Amino acid sequence: MTERGWGRRFKDPVTIGNHVLVTLLDAGEYIATLPKKEHAVPEWQAAMEALIVVAEGGGPTMFARIGVMRALNRHYVPELSPKGKEPHWGRRKLTRDQ
Repeated sequence: MTERGWGRRFKDPVTIGNHVLVTLLDAGEYIATLPKKEHAVPEWQAAMEALIVVAEGGGPTMFARIGVMRALNRHYVPELSPKGKEPHWGRRKLTRDQ
């Protein structure tokens, strides 16, 4: 049977500035101390819901960690290079076409 409870530890602790979130309870308390405007953001609400589901219903703590990390990194937009890898077609001639 899976372990339950708010004392469960993350496999990899989450570091936020000078805070280190080691357990589900640490993450829940951190989210609770956020300003009301930040706390109401859908990403933080989803993270809190994931924490509750994992703590009370069991399941892997990685789900809760992913929720917290997504909420923390919600403003990060990865840069996509438009050039990327160029396709190979059209650059080489086949032996039958030479």
